[in-house]
Amino acid sequence: MASLGRRRGVPVSRERGVMAATDCYIVHEIYNGENAQDQFEYELEQALEAQYKYIVIEPTRIGDETARWITVGNCLHKTAVLSGTACLLTPLSLPVEYSRYVALPAGALSVACSALYGISWQFDPCCKYQVEYDSQKLSRLPLHTLTSSTPVVLVRRDDIHRKRLHNTIALAALAYCAKKIYELYAV
Repeated sequence: MASLGRRRGVPVSRERGVMAATDCYIVHEIYNGENAQDQFEYELEQALEAQYKYIVIEPTRIGDETARWITVGNCLHKTAVLSGTACLLTPLSLPVEYSRYVALPAGALSVACSALYGISWQFDPCCKYQVEYDSQKLSRLPLHTLTSSTPVVLVRRDDIHRKRLHNTIALAALAYCAKKIYELYAV
């Protein structure tokens, strides 16, 4: 491990007194050999598992794939929350005879998105990160040392409250849907 050099990602040292050495990891875009892409992926995986606060991804392909993966996870989370909320609030706003036509599909969508998120994203270390777009926060990072003009910057965020929210809403929607389906077929 003595050769962190240019091929390997380098933990960033303290810059202008705002960043500790363990806060940021840069996956540099330096092509040495035919399997450089595999090396970039390995470095990213190691940085995610090491739980750095910030991860800067220079290689465009891996950065874009990671940003898309995070966006899909965010979309599933938001869809689970919004459709579950619609399922639970529809009976309060629509007449009883019409509410089931909105509430049941919305509840099913919420449960499906929450289950898919739980299966596909829950154990992925990438789910703890969000893509950072705030230029004020980005200005604190040592981006001037990069060779890429459009790096993807990931910031680690605690997602326990987010998971609790969409799981609670999805379970409530599931309970409501199960109750309504029972009422429809039992009567």
